[in-house]
Amino acid sequence: MTMNHGTTHSSSDGADVVYTDSVFGAPCWVSLTSRDLTATQDFYSAVLGWQWRGARLGDRFRTALVDGVPVAGIAGVASMWQMAVAWTPYFAVSDADVAVARVRERGATAAVGPISLPPGRAALLADRDGAAFGVWQGKLVTEWEAWRQAALTFISLHTRDAFEAAIFYGEILDWASGLPGCCEVEYARDQVLLRSQGDVVARIESGAVDMPPDPSVRPHWQVHFTVADVEPCIRAAEKHGGSILEEGEQEAVLRDPDGAQFTVASRRQR
Repeated sequence: MTMNHGTTHSSSDGADVVYTDSVFGAPCWVSLTSRDLTATQDFYSAVLGWQWRGARLGDRFRTALVDGVPVAGIAGVASMWQMAVAWTPYFAVSDADVAVARVRERGATAAVGPISLPPGRAALLADRDGAAFGVWQGKLVTEWEAWRQAALTFISLHTRDAFEAAIFYGEILDWASGLPGCCEVEYARDQVLLRSQGDVVARIESGAVDMPPDPSVRPHWQVHFTVADVEPCIRAAEKHGGSILEEGEQEAVLRDPDGAQFTVASRRQR
């Protein structure tokens, strides 16, 4: 999918933006910051069965593969750049500059970029409650449908007010805008569901509060990886220096040796 040729529309804030008939506003990639690339690769190979290759950005970066398909990025820059170790989702946009401008206009944080990261441009952002996310403009590392099939990735936002957050992200990413390929939003009780091409690709849940530095209670995006069987992932995480925060038959919340939190969920649950 290339987010660069298509039809020009006027967005909700009057900006002319080029969209394609493909999805936009949907999560399209996930990346992890790491203090120790070798240890990180060993851990996720054991837990999720990933293989690895180098990335164009240099020797501090790696790309995770599932059956040869790129599914995630690892950046060994946490210590060098004094960044938190965490998983971050990226959303496909047609214009990263427009997305960053919208974030700033709404009192949120534009931390990095947009910067050129061939084959596209990226920006690292945070919403008004401090939950970090990114946007990606340009050709995707892996075509969207192939990425979803190779490592069915689901993300959830744990925040104070799901409906207020849905409005914020909707304005940034043109959710429910009526434009061709946009994501649909469904309000259900205490949560908001994001659908792309009929599939639920993200969920926003109320309840997180801003407390001491524990990512399980602060507003944050949680990355979920769908696996065939949760139990072997749990045992492999324990064996390779990780920890188990929540454990169930169909889903478990794990923490890698660096402290990055993620969820594994059974395909039967999805």
